[in-house]
Amino acid sequence: MMAPNPFPNVSRKPGLQIWTINNMEMVPVPAQGFGNFFEGDCYLVLYVDPKQPSAGGAADIHYWIGSSSSQDEQGAAAILVSQLDESLGGSPVQHRQVQGAESPTFRSYFKNGLIYKKGGVASGFQHVETNCYSILRLLQVKGRKDVTATEVNMSWNSFNKGDIFLLDMGKNIIQWNGPQSNRREKLKAVLLAQDIRDRERGGRAQINVVEGSDEEDYPELMKMMMAVLGQRTGQIKDAIPDESPNMAQNHNVKLYHVSDNSGKLVVQEVASQPLTQDLLHSTDCYIVDQGGFSLLVWKGRQASQEERRSALSSAVGFIKAKNYPASTNVEVMTEGGESAIFKHLFQSWRGKNQTQGLGNTYSAGKIAKVEQVKFNVMELHARPELAAEQRMVDDASGDVKIWRIEKVELAEVKPSTYGQFYGGDCYLILYTYQMSNRQQYILYMWQGRHATRDEITACAYQAVNVDNRFNGAPVQVRVVMGKEPRHFLAIFKGKLILFEGGTGRPGVESPSADARLFQVRGTNEFNTKATEVPARASSLNTNDVFLLKTDASTYLWYGKGCSGDERLMGKAMSDVLSKQDKQVVMEDQEPAEFWVALGGKAPYARDKRLQKEEPLHAPRLFECSNQTGRFEMTEVYDFTQTDLDEEDVMLLDTWEEIFLWIGSSANQYETQEANNSALDYLRTHPAGRDPDTPLISVKQGCEPPTFTGWFNAWDPHKWSGGNSYEQMKKELSDAGSPSVITVAEESAGGSQHRLAPEHLINRHAEEMPQGVDPKQKEMYLSDVDFENLLGTNRADFLRLPAWRQSDLKKKAGLI
Repeated sequence: MMAPNPFPNVSRKPGLQIWTINNMEMVPVPAQGFGNFFEGDCYLVLYVDPKQPSAGGAADIHYWIGSSSSQDEQGAAAILVSQLDESLGGSPVQHRQVQGAESPTFRSYFKNGLIYKKGGVASGFQHVETNCYSILRLLQVKGRKDVTATEVNMSWNSFNKGDIFLLDMGKNIIQWNGPQSNRREKLKAVLLAQDIRDRERGGRAQINVVEGSDEEDYPELMKMMMAVLGQRTGQIKDAIPDESPNMAQNHNVKLYHVSDNSGKLVVQEVASQPLTQDLLHSTDCYIVDQGGFSLLVWKGRQASQEERRSALSSAVGFIKAKNYPASTNVEVMTEGGESAIFKHLFQSWRGKNQTQGLGNTYSAGKIAKVEQVKFNVMELHARPELAAEQRMVDDASGDVKIWRIEKVELAEVKPSTYGQFYGGDCYLILYTYQMSNRQQYILYMWQGRHATRDEITACAYQAVNVDNRFNGAPVQVRVVMGKEPRHFLAIFKGKLILFEGGTGRPGVESPSADARLFQVRGTNEFNTKATEVPARASSLNTNDVFLLKTDASTYLWYGKGCSGDERLMGKAMSDVLSKQDKQVVMEDQEPAEFWVALGGKAPYARDKRLQKEEPLHAPRLFECSNQTGRFEMTEVYDFTQTDLDEEDVMLLDTWEEIFLWIGSSANQYETQEANNSALDYLRTHPAGRDPDTPLISVKQGCEPPTFTGWFNAWDPHKWSGGNSYEQMKKELSDAGSPSVITVAEESAGGSQHRLAPEHLINRHAEEMPQGVDPKQKEMYLSDVDFENLLGTNRADFLRLPAWRQSDLKKKAGLI
């Protein structure tokens, strides 16, 4: 007889499910209460990712510990999270969250912020009030990206100059902005206030804003605040700085082995960064320690049941042994279900379905070998996610113009020499292509390995000048010699040659050499380049084609491991390099003069190269900002296009490339520091990243599909309008004063305020019922009618830019 399911009400449906813990039982929290957490309680939060195609979606289970919760409740939550994990097949990632120190992943579920409420089960709380207007509370709002609102004492003593406070009186919410708060924080607070209004008050509460620096401009609102909080005596307290994790601390990564072989738990250090996947064995459990900032626990599939069940408690014991803060974040995952953050800590990561060897399969969703894909420009433009995966904005058939840096100025390069780059030079390559009947530009800055610091600086300076000629539209890409991105290779149609040194400047003789050796890699015109290597036998490789050029002759050497396609590309490249007749040389059949030209025979690489897919790493987004007074990089989890902040610079790491997205209102300091921070990010990355990874600058409104394809449902029209803080504040004030709203509601009789659609659609102002604002007809619809007519819920509708709201209202007949 099968054991009964201990969690009959838990399903793997996409989205969020939340329970509070009451006497070892899980009590569901209604959707209207999501984001509200009582300090005296513990919660279980299950998130199933709707974007994951696997059965039921990838799942995360969090248990949240309130600051006033009892040890018994915390213990019950820890047991329930393990049982829930097992009931879901053991594949979810488990997370331990402590109030005030929640992980960004957890915060990302509540885009408008978390609200900490006083009380808990013991005080007979309700997640949704039966009379939602009988509320009086003061919320302290902190944070720019991840907002938290904590219920504080109803007193002026709770205020400070740096934070934002919401005085919530049920039918009226007054937002008081500290004089030292910035626009982004104010906007987030407005969104939180609107979320409270729409989710908890059915859209029927008036929001008003007071700027704390100009209180005298708001006499009516200040009068209301004084009536509730009392007269203010003395000054408002100074700002309290927000704590932020030290980025350098996060990069101090160590791996520990967890064992219970001796009858007691033993934790032993195994390795420090950079970590490799082969350190993890399926029979064991491990802890990855990110400098005490967070712990990631990995459970091997063949580890003992005791080790797997005690993984979470092992991490908590580890925190105590190391004297780490009790709020340290913990993530627990099973082999095969690793989180993106965990994989990012390893130099490379291979999933169980990724193959090695010379296979020629291509599967959508994986970054396959570029030579296996024939690029169709229409498909790349229609499917930006494919353009992003393949790192190709188009089929590389656009127009090309090249300049070389000469005496810090730009000198045009002859088209007949396009594709020939010298290690002693720097070049600017302007690529122009058409997309959606509009000219698009990419400006590559190619830096030779032996170029002087002055030339590299001049290259960056001249890039700005070229950028300005096109009103800032070009996407700027820093390319370090030898690290050319895929699209750059494709531009030159299989004729790209990198000379180790020297210069292409006219009249400057490059140092003569008795012999020059070039390694050719690639299988078609999209991915082939020839790179000069030292002219000696040890440079050869059995997997490649090599060109050996001497004064007397040119040899085309075919290694045994190269394919027919590689030989064809080698032959085409040899014709670019030399007009002489070529002598084909097969490996192990070389004539004596071949070895003489290379200075004699010597051992070289003869192992078959394993041609493997790129590491499968999820993209990560960071906000780069100095709006708090100091420059910081903050990661944004579960990101969407709306997370791109117009006042900041955002860093998107796709592993093969780093994008810097520059918001239209970002300041010059942020732009400059973001570039330096991107280089620091690569240099200090725990996985030992390549510091010469291509760096791509993208300006707001000029995003290429290789960037937009990493975002789900990119809206190209988003930047043509959008609700700034000032716009939202104006709309709130236009809606009326608190006293006007109160009178209107009472005259309408409260419950009569919801109207049938036929009383609102295509009706003129004079046809409206008394007290209805003709400019906001949608606010008088029931929630069901609202979604049916406008195709979205109230909260999501109010987050849309004003032009988009108007468009939806017109289509629904509400304007």
